[in-house]
Amino acid sequence: MKKLVTNSIYYVGANDHEIDLFEGQYPVPNGMAYNSYVIVDDSICVMDTIDRHKTEEWLLNISEVLGDRQPDYLVVQHMEPDHAGSIKAFLDRYPNVTIVGQAKTFPMMQHFFHSIKLENTLTIKEGDTLELGHHTLHFILAPMVHWPEVIMTYESESKMLFSADAFGKFGALDREDDWITEARRYYIGIVGKYGKQVQNVLKKAANLDIQTICPLHGPVLSENLGYYLNLYDIWSSYRPEQDGVCVCYTSVYGNTASAVKLLCEQLKEAGAPQVQCFDLARDDMAEAVAAAFSFDKLVLATTTYNGDIFPFMKTFLDHLLERSFQNRTVALMENGSWAPQANKIMRKTLETCKDITFAKTHITITSALSKENSEQILELAQELAGDYHAADTAIANKIDPSAMFKIGYGLYVVTTNDGNRDNGFVCNTVTQLTDQPFRIAVNISKRNYSCEIAAKTGVLNVCTLSKDAPFSLFQQFGFQSGRDVDKFEGFSSTHRTTNGLLCLTKYANAYISAKVISTVDLDTHTMFICEVTESAVLSDKPTMTYTYYQSDVKPKPQTDKKGWVCNICGYIYEGEELPEDFICPLCKHGASDFSPL
Repeated sequence: MKKLVTNSIYYVGANDHEIDLFEGQYPVPNGMAYNSYVIVDDSICVMDTIDRHKTEEWLLNISEVLGDRQPDYLVVQHMEPDHAGSIKAFLDRYPNVTIVGQAKTFPMMQHFFHSIKLENTLTIKEGDTLELGHHTLHFILAPMVHWPEVIMTYESESKMLFSADAFGKFGALDREDDWITEARRYYIGIVGKYGKQVQNVLKKAANLDIQTICPLHGPVLSENLGYYLNLYDIWSSYRPEQDGVCVCYTSVYGNTASAVKLLCEQLKEAGAPQVQCFDLARDDMAEAVAAAFSFDKLVLATTTYNGDIFPFMKTFLDHLLERSFQNRTVALMENGSWAPQANKIMRKTLETCKDITFAKTHITITSALSKENSEQILELAQELAGDYHAADTAIANKIDPSAMFKIGYGLYVVTTNDGNRDNGFVCNTVTQLTDQPFRIAVNISKRNYSCEIAAKTGVLNVCTLSKDAPFSLFQQFGFQSGRDVDKFEGFSSTHRTTNGLLCLTKYANAYISAKVISTVDLDTHTMFICEVTESAVLSDKPTMTYTYYQSDVKPKPQTDKKGWVCNICGYIYEGEELPEDFICPLCKHGASDFSPL
């Protein structure tokens, strides 16, 4: 299968529907895609080979693109056999090609292909470039994402990132499936252990103008790249992706299963936004592991078995620990006809994980579910779902004066709606004016689309950001315009308040709904004087201050070049002098918000 990615870059990969288990353990009912690309320029470059089971199809795709021309380079970004399995066949067909890789690539290549002759090689280092003509390749080392020899490649002419295994997914390209489900299962299962290394690569990518991502599995990504980058930031920093409860259990004779069924029903009745349940003996283990990382709460229910825990639960816990499970709330339920040990063993296992909070309510079933157990299950459901209530309209439809205490010289997301679409932007100028009645002032730049909307509609919400807000949140709401994009696309942790506007229920410790009663023209900004109509405290997490954002959240520039750095978003302008009328292409702030490197 060959197709154009741009007018000079071709996709030449293949779909595999014969495979049933990827890496010998992950079920792939929709097959797999092995991706490879050809850049046609003055010099011709092939980006990676594919699995040996599809070698002939791949070579045919290349010949259809090149005709009588010969490739000049083969870039080997990753030596795993599903990507490097056709290197020997490629060299047999094109013996004069130069193979490009980093220092660790070539010893691995000889380990896989004992008879291979490496006569023409080019060893690259971090930051090296390769000129093809109109296209220039910039090489980025990505060690342990997820093998030590991995590199990624940025092509600056088309602003395209060849991302190796990153941003890939399970499934062939000729099958329809939910991208996020299969991408999450792929990431957590295969790359999940290496969150720190992924974070390091994301910091490098933050300085690149990326318009297209070409992974080695799954589709080429060219729209809403912020959505995919944000997911990788969440996954690699081990933060919960969404609010909800993942329930994982094993059951021998059905009694533990009955207790879990009751718990799931009670969780839904208690207001848990999502409940997903897995029978670890029957359901896809990889999907259960991915769900445990996706949700902010996890319930484990199993039997005491031979003085230990049931084998499938033990395997599941091993998967969690192997992938650095952390930052979650965990509840435990055990069953044992005599000498129950499961809760003790599960707790001891998970205590080795970072930042695990155990639910106060823990349940011990003696053989079959009792009346007391049923009451405990209700108590556990209410405990787990209680954190979600603060954003519920029935509870939050009032003015909570303590929400005002959250206002400091902090950072906020101010939300509006233009009648067709929700909008939001990052603001650091919110001030409480009075408390009888409660009034606030919000200063908004006239360049912001939200200024226009607030003036027209007369309503807005202020979401006070907490210290756990990641840099990706500021990118999503601060570095792009609501005129051009849907700021809330891919961000599901929201609640619609009484005034009809959204507020953030994640990365925010309070929200305030406000009605505009007057405005003050401040030349470049408009001050909106607002009366508070609704407010609520969402958590006791500390407020994100501008100082904390600058010191602990915003990535530090990594360059030895001369130039200027934006104090807001970190964009680097290279040059001795910064033009007085320069506007940051990312966050749209002017030259006054830049400092010399």
